[in-house]
Amino acid sequence: MNIGIFSDTYYPQLNGVGTSIHTLQKALEAKGHNVYIFTPYDPKQNDGDNPHIIRLKSVPNLLVKGFRTCVAQPPSVLRKIDALHLDLIHTQTEFSVGMLGKFVAVSRGIPMVHTYHTMYEDYVHYIAGGHLITPKMAGDISAAFCNAASHVVVPTEKTRQLLLRYGVTKPIHTIPTGIDTENFRKGRFSPEEIADLRHTLGLEAETPVVVYVGRLAKEKNLDMVFRAMPTLLQQLPDMKFLIVGWGPEREHLEELSAQLGIDASVIFTGGVPWEEIGKYYQLGDVFCSASVSETQGLTFAEAMAAGVPVVAKKDPCIENIVTDGKTGLLFEQESDLPKLLYYILTEKTFAAELSQNGLSAMEELSVENFGNRLERLYTSILQSPEQPIPVAAPKVALAWSIKFISLPEKALGRRIIKHVNKKEPIEKK
Repeated sequence: MNIGIFSDTYYPQLNGVGTSIHTLQKALEAKGHNVYIFTPYDPKQNDGDNPHIIRLKSVPNLLVKGFRTCVAQPPSVLRKIDALHLDLIHTQTEFSVGMLGKFVAVSRGIPMVHTYHTMYEDYVHYIAGGHLITPKMAGDISAAFCNAASHVVVPTEKTRQLLLRYGVTKPIHTIPTGIDTENFRKGRFSPEEIADLRHTLGLEAETPVVVYVGRLAKEKNLDMVFRAMPTLLQQLPDMKFLIVGWGPEREHLEELSAQLGIDASVIFTGGVPWEEIGKYYQLGDVFCSASVSETQGLTFAEAMAAGVPVVAKKDPCIENIVTDGKTGLLFEQESDLPKLLYYILTEKTFAAELSQNGLSAMEELSVENFGNRLERLYTSILQSPEQPIPVAAPKVALAWSIKFISLPEKALGRRIIKHVNKKEPIEKK
């Protein structure tokens, strides 16, 4: 099969969507399929001359720092796509590149599968502080895009239930994202490499480490984890909290650590190269996150694949990954978090049991299983007597999409600033 994957985010950006796409690409190519990634140009990209990664004209995203948005593409892009003779299109975003993928699918009569990655109602605060797009609008746009696809893929049952609530009527398939455990397993890095990295970060050999890996964003609920640290430090004064990743909340979290008096115990590494991520997991004695906005929970799975016990806030988004008391510990009340972290950091035998159970559980989320399930879905669609061809989205949702895709970035920025600063209604143009 010739498969086109359309996404607004991909390496070098480090996030769950990019990881999921890279994993899928490897799994499908291992089966002999041709996989082409269509994604925005990024100044930090290191694709080389890889003909399977097609970079599209883009500009910096005004609303989400570090991301890029595609602009109008030249006709040569469509000619290049046509020359690939795509059998199936798999969109991974509802916005600029996703809209391009949908246009190609509709205009060329190619079946389209869509993976819904992001619970946008938890992200509307990024756009004019939540004054411009409401959670209901986010749901309407999501439903419109999903209903324009042939089939929809979600990583968890929680996400499937969300789309049903939004009004998605197309077939929805729950397929957890595969984890390439090779990137995270302990044996991939020598003791000397780990020791050198600990030394670079100022960590002694016996220093207890709580680690977080991921975006530093409001919806990740990192404030809750930070507030647990003063109590934990009273019991374990030498403990360090290692934060691996970048994001818009970095400055706020640095200020919060100073306010809580824990800044000397918190280490921010910033973003690190993808191939190095597994090494940073190995520094942790326990991985901790309080996020309840996940659709995939990839960082929890990556930690388990690295043999690191997990402490997480109880939420359906990770029910297929973390089993309370077996592969990790889950908390509901914030006040319980310091106690659970202390228990894992001090009860070494129990921590080792969680670690081993986590490694075993990751076999179910193998890259091979991930690729097999999506290959079967693709095949069933292409072999269907009546291939379901994607349709145009309803006019209202399409109008919203076109407005934000076609409006020049500077003009959009001026309108948002005007709305937020002066609280004036946004003019319709």
